[in-house]
Amino acid sequence: QVQLAQSGGGLVQAGGSLRLSCAASGRAVSSIAMGWFRQAPGKEREFVAGITWGVGNTYYAESVKGRFTISRDNAKNTAYLQMNSLKPEDTADYYCAARYGAHRSRQDDYPYWGQGTQVTVSS
Repeated sequence: QVQLAQSGGGLVQAGGSLRLSCAASGRAVSSIAMGWFRQAPGKEREFVAGITWGVGNTYYAESVKGRFTISRDNAKNTAYLQMNSLKPEDTADYYCAARYGAHRSRQDDYPYWGQGTQVTVSS
C-alpha cells in the first residue's frame, strides 16, 4: 500500500517553468517505480515520464523529451517533475502514480495515484 501526496502546479506563461512534487508513504516506498501522467480537457490520460527505484532509469514521452526532467530523492521518498520551456499544449491535470516492480507506461499498471494538480500554460 502506497499513499501519494502531490504539490506544485499553477499558472505559467509559455516558455516558463514549474516543478511538481510527489511524496510517497507506506510500505516499502523505496522499492517503487513512479510515473507522471497528464490529462488535457477532452483527451485521454497519457504517460509523461517514469523513473525506476533501483538505478533510477528514466523514461519520457516524445512530446516532453528534452524539456521535462523526472528525478527521485530516495531519502525523502519524493519524485519530482521539472518542466521547462512549457507550451500551451502542456496544459493538463498532472497525476503522480506508483507501482511495485519495473517501469511501465500504461496507466492500468499503476495501482496507486496522487490527487492530481492543475498545470495551465498561457500563450
